[in-house]
Amino acid sequence: MLGLAVPASAAGANYVALGDSYSSGVGAGSYIADSGSCDRSTKAYPSLWAAAHAPASFAFVACSGAKTTDVTANQLSALSTNTTLVSISIGGNDVGFAGVMADCNIYGTTTCVNEVNAAENVARTQLPGWLTTVYSQIRTRAPNARVVVLSYPRFYDLSAWWCPGLSGTSRSKINEGADVLDGVTKTAAANAGFSFADVRAAFANGHEICDYNKWLHSIDWANISQSYHPNADGQSGGYLPAFAAVAG
Repeated sequence: MLGLAVPASAAGANYVALGDSYSSGVGAGSYIADSGSCDRSTKAYPSLWAAAHAPASFAFVACSGAKTTDVTANQLSALSTNTTLVSISIGGNDVGFAGVMADCNIYGTTTCVNEVNAAENVARTQLPGWLTTVYSQIRTRAPNARVVVLSYPRFYDLSAWWCPGLSGTSRSKINEGADVLDGVTKTAAANAGFSFADVRAAFANGHEICDYNKWLHSIDWANISQSYHPNADGQSGGYLPAFAAVAG
């Protein structure tokens, strides 16, 4: 059945965008008024893909702060047997990565390393089961869809000659945590028969935190929710091409 999925690029695609803040577009601005605290953006990759491809239907239900349980409880009703394309980023909130990175900025290197280690342990031991549950429910509700799972970026350019803030050890550890999360997600996606769209190379090409032309927000105490999230350029230059390369 997986091999018979309707080509996503076909005219009349029925597209559903699931997931967390990396899919809703937190950090990109231009939030849709009726999306409330979900902070869905017209500059997020699902909106950009839909604008370029004019699908027959487009349900944008990704929501800031979503965990796997929020997807199953609040988002999967958008799926049906008519759905031909699904995108999702999920897992970061399940392992508590936003809180970890805030603590890295508050409490210093030792706390940062310890908290990333704890998050990695959750990612390795508990997240696979949580992802399996949500992925299987997506397939059950949308048996004819191509499902594209998107990665998280690495956050820091470790080769940058000047980068105030976190220690080099903390920056390296945060990148390691992102890689662990992406590795677990990639394996779970493959086990479900889903495609995996990896954004890390695009961001690593001069667009990470510490780079001049960065596509990511660093810590922002005035707007903490957008910290470590892609800006509008990160959505259009990083996430959209990765998604489109798989979705068509």
